[in-house]
Amino acid sequence: MTSKTSPESPLPIRTVLQMVGGWIGRLGTVWVEGQITDLSARGGTVFMTLRDPVANVSARVTAPRGVYEAAMPRPADGARVVVHVKPDFWVNRGSFAFTAMEIRPVGVGELLARLERLRQLLAAEGLFNADRKRRLPFLPGTIGLVCGRDSAAERDVLENSRRRWPAVRFKVEEVAVQGPYAVGEVTEALGRLDADSEVDVIVIARGGGSLEDLLPFSDETLVRSVASCRTPVVSAIGHEQDSPLLDLVADVRASTPTDAAKKVVPDVGEQLTLVRQLRDRGRRVLSGWLDREMSWLTSVRSRPSLADPVRELERRAEQVDALRERARRSLTGSLDRASDDLTHLRARLIALSPAATLERGYAIVQHPSGDVVRRAKDVSPGTVLTIRLTDDRLTVRAEEPGETAGGTGGA
Repeated sequence: MTSKTSPESPLPIRTVLQMVGGWIGRLGTVWVEGQITDLSARGGTVFMTLRDPVANVSARVTAPRGVYEAAMPRPADGARVVVHVKPDFWVNRGSFAFTAMEIRPVGVGELLARLERLRQLLAAEGLFNADRKRRLPFLPGTIGLVCGRDSAAERDVLENSRRRWPAVRFKVEEVAVQGPYAVGEVTEALGRLDADSEVDVIVIARGGGSLEDLLPFSDETLVRSVASCRTPVVSAIGHEQDSPLLDLVADVRASTPTDAAKKVVPDVGEQLTLVRQLRDRGRRVLSGWLDREMSWLTSVRSRPSLADPVRELERRAEQVDALRERARRSLTGSLDRASDDLTHLRARLIALSPAATLERGYAIVQHPSGDVVRRAKDVSPGTVLTIRLTDDRLTVRAEEPGETAGGTGGA
């Protein structure tokens, strides 16, 4: 209930504190979770601070020694616990604290179960998908490094990177890498490096440790911050067997800080060797091609048509002359043979000609119709016949045998 006050009618401080104590008392008992820091014991009371591992929030807790010692294993500084507390407000001092009635350490099994539930939630949102991961630049100009202060992880990354590529540049953000402030500091450093346009890749590195020590790198806030980065992120947390959720959301996971240096920075010696090998291979390929082309050109130039083109023309001219002479001989032979054949044929025709027969003293007797008389019985008496001689002809009349035959010559 709100009390009406004024400068003229103020409330006594005891009344206000009693009202505050009444409000707090109405909260009752609650179970809270946090991380123990500043643990100390005086007499029969144990004092501690319970911090939220994500936010920079804490509260004082007092516990009877018997309640503290009943927790097994007995919690120590940095342990995560679940505490059944009752809020108390001391009116006389105006101070607030929790009184612990039961303390339960959060075991490794329970932590692993919580991490598995968070992993499944983030995986369902697609934060671990391979298609979200970006390729690292071949040779980053500037590397952002988030690591512990004066840590071995920082030395491993810097020394191995500079040994591989001496000209590499770093922007180092030294932060708390365990404890209640780790998540906030790592997230802030990540944001600063991601906003820097000169930074081409970010490495988050930490050495090995217990599951509790590495819990900040499985924090949901940090995991989501890495997922939203525009700059590729390399996770190099712990050793090979360690696997915080940061490894799943990062673009590249390195097993150790030394391995991160190997993945981010190329080895200058290896690259020079590769360049030499590629240059030698290119030289061999080009030399082989030139040798083949020169051999082909030499072969072409050595051909007779190119080596002595006039000789080739002369050879072709000789072939033409030879073919022409051969054609002439062939045609002449053919004409001679045809002439001989014609002479022989003419001789045969002359030999078989009736005129040649007449020249040998024979005569041809013909009927008036021009038919040749072949038998005497074919001629009737009184028939006028023509007797054809070599150069003249006679006209005669056939008579009976015993009669005198007469005839008239004519041309």
